[in-house]
Amino acid sequence: MRFILNLKEEIIKLKNELDVTLVAHFYQRDEVFELADITGDSLELAKKAKATTSKYIVFCGVGFMGESVKVMSPEKTVLMPKIACCAMARMIDEGYYEENLVKINEAGIANEDILPITYINSSAAVKARVGKMGGMVCTSSNAYKIIEKGLESGKKIFFVPDRCLGQNFAKSLNLKSAIVGDGSDLKEADIICYNGFCSVHQQFTVEDIEFYREKYPDILIAVHPECDPKVCDASDFVGSTSQLIKYIKELPVEQKVAVGTEFNMVNRLRSKNTYILSSTKPECPTMNETTLQDVYNTLKSIKDENIMKETEISVSEENIKYARLALERMFEI
Repeated sequence: MRFILNLKEEIIKLKNELDVTLVAHFYQRDEVFELADITGDSLELAKKAKATTSKYIVFCGVGFMGESVKVMSPEKTVLMPKIACCAMARMIDEGYYEENLVKINEAGIANEDILPITYINSSAAVKARVGKMGGMVCTSSNAYKIIEKGLESGKKIFFVPDRCLGQNFAKSLNLKSAIVGDGSDLKEADIICYNGFCSVHQQFTVEDIEFYREKYPDILIAVHPECDPKVCDASDFVGSTSQLIKYIKELPVEQKVAVGTEFNMVNRLRSKNTYILSSTKPECPTMNETTLQDVYNTLKSIKDENIMKETEISVSEENIKYARLALERMFEI
């Protein structure tokens, strides 16, 4: 404990000395989250980081988030104490993206009849590929608006990489969805989903919901739309990270609620009547890779003018150009 306290003191001291902003995602460990200058979800953090005057952004999260900051603020030096990789984002790269397009083409759908939309949880390279095809980025909180706008083009939506998000949004809009490679009829679908998923949100089941409803008949169930569609259908509220926080914090303190999203975030919400919707601990392993020691080492490297190459986020000029275009199309909506 003494070591952790000393490390925190050293980090605070270095932050005060340097032209740096420390940024942390909601899913980070408590001891890292508590020291951040800016906290939030992925896109919110990129926007807030861009608005700072700091030369250095030290980002505690996963790789695609650091890339989003670099795409939006190429003039800044973006460092990640640990460049952990989101499991969902790793499920798609440029090669897999192209392979899926081929399968869609083989189903009788031409590229000019497709509008790609990528969830923010994807690499800058994938965002750039989407941008080149006239597509957009979305988040879990604005996907409804983005998809509705995309459908105005008269094209089929190719939604990557999270199939659950695509299926849940299609269902909420009374649209048909299909998953590439699972044998479903792509030509009949309004939204064609890439077959990716979030390993954390896949842990929550309908059986978990039934357990809590039986134990606490008046309990509310709130989940993230990255959960399986059956779980979302059985819940009382489905929303993005920021929407879940708002919903739960506005509940009366006596109202019990079981939450289906990452453990660290849920654990900070309320001290009473808040439960994890799982019999296991739904902790994102990659989000928890960043330690206080990693943060200290990164800040110390800035002070010593000896930045570790493995901590710096680099994105090619072409990917910055087209990934930013996909992001800007989202912002316009």
